[in-house]
Amino acid sequence: MIDFYTWSTPNGRKVAIMLEECGLAYTTHKIDIGKGEQFTPAFLAVNPNGKIPAIVDHAAADGKPLAVFESGAILIYLAEKTGKFLPTAPRARAEVLQWLMFQMGGVGPMFGQAHHFIRFAPEKVPYGIERYSKETRRLYGVMDKRLGQSAHLAGAEYSIADMATFPWVARHTYHEVDLADFPNVKRWHDALAARPAVVKGTAF
Repeated sequence: MIDFYTWSTPNGRKVAIMLEECGLAYTTHKIDIGKGEQFTPAFLAVNPNGKIPAIVDHAAADGKPLAVFESGAILIYLAEKTGKFLPTAPRARAEVLQWLMFQMGGVGPMFGQAHHFIRFAPEKVPYGIERYSKETRRLYGVMDKRLGQSAHLAGAEYSIADMATFPWVARHTYHEVDLADFPNVKRWHDALAARPAVVKGTAF
């Protein structure tokens, strides 16, 4: 059994998708980040950085409970635990990991800043909106080119790189991007959105 600490954000949803895709038994603990629940002593004992998502695996390989935080680290951990969605062959593994890091270092931070300046900032800051909107569209262009060459971000096979990126693209209205402008991304998005595990993993 896995305890899953999350909230309805793209980072939380990527782990929910992975748990569903792997068919792992888990219990969801909602951490309301709007109320500061991520800073309670109980949650900080799981993730000292005070951010969701995090998991505690009560069936870790050494038989002891194992806490894992940072969404990318959780995806890799679960992939290695189950032997799914992360190849072991060096070349294929590198492909998945580089596109996972593309999401972690680019898509997540840049899309997140676009969300902030467009939707949540208490006042409109044209510089911030322009800066992050421009970078967001550039990243869409990178993905669109890649997805014009392969079915998924890391190649022919669906992987944790796709699971990590999908919840951010699913919020394209938040960063005011029309997926029709990026037809290969739209094809990929629509295909993933129809997967039962994705539907369930993004329900909260």
